[in-house]
Amino acid sequence: MRLYDLARVCRSKNAGPFTLTIDLMFERAEDYAKVLSAPTFTPEHIAELYEVPPDKVQIKPFERILTVKVALPRRCSSGGPGDTDVYGCQQHFPLGDMVIDP
Repeated sequence: MRLYDLARVCRSKNAGPFTLTIDLMFERAEDYAKVLSAPTFTPEHIAELYEVPPDKVQIKPFERILTVKVALPRRCSSGGPGDTDVYGCQQHFPLGDMVIDP
């Protein structure tokens, strides 16, 4: 099962010119808990997907609203040379495609 199959919302956006955030919102507490406890949902694995240092990836769970925010550095600054997504809105795809064990 992929993360896209569990999260009701999976979206990304800039959090300044050097940081991306990916929001994961869930309808069911079971899905929220399953993602947070998955062995693949770690800063190390997310860093590998995005080719960034693992110590720069933050996973911020908000249980009360069944939401997880992932913050990570952009590979290049928003609008800088080599940037293909100025708003950061297309950066959730690698994380959304992550396999979460049943």
